[in-house]
Amino acid sequence: MKIYGFQKTTLLDYPGHVAATIFTGGCNFRCPFCHNGGLVLCPDQIRPIEEEAVLAYLKKRKGILEGVCITGGEPTLQPDLKEFLRKVKAEGYQVKLDTNGYNPRITGEMMEEGLADYVAMDVKASLPNYARAAGCPDLDLSRIRESIGLLKSGRVPYEFRTTVVKGIHTVEEFDAVGQLLEGSRVYYLQSFRNSGEVLQKGFCAFLPDEMEKIAEMARKYIDKVELRGVE
Repeated sequence: MKIYGFQKTTLLDYPGHVAATIFTGGCNFRCPFCHNGGLVLCPDQIRPIEEEAVLAYLKKRKGILEGVCITGGEPTLQPDLKEFLRKVKAEGYQVKLDTNGYNPRITGEMMEEGLADYVAMDVKASLPNYARAAGCPDLDLSRIRESIGLLKSGRVPYEFRTTVVKGIHTVEEFDAVGQLLEGSRVYYLQSFRNSGEVLQKGFCAFLPDEMEKIAEMARKYIDKVELRGVE
């Protein structure tokens, strides 16, 4: 599998686990506020990391690391993702998948085969605003609905999360997002931060009191709604 980034230890990316994070390249979305522009647009300009080197490190760190987070880009685009994760699972690791939810078939297969122990899905916006937030005018929104339903079925622990961006979202639209995710176990609202690699400039974060209003809207439909990155 093509690996374009490897964080050897993280306490943040996989809830409740000391983990390593693996970054894949390429994405089927073009979110204008994406903070991993290099991975999305031109991964082939990044020198890949040998799969064998990553697996050797994971083997060496067994008993210290507990989990592996697969993120991107969009990991489900990788044709040999499941083959790679079988090797990771064979070393005894728990796997967290980060996904945009546009490949529900692959995500479902990973869950069925025991290759994903936790799934985090980025919910980009309310459905009327989804194409703009994802940077793709011709989205098939039924795929998003299918992925949401798949995770809500509860086969594996999961979370939904939205990066909240002034210039993309409105406070009011999170009533519709709450309805879309109604009954979910947990929903995280992440404040936008400009990494310097965003696809388009001109965006900023909502103020803390605005983020609280957004959270309150979502809490009408979801019991556990938490804020991340709000200062």
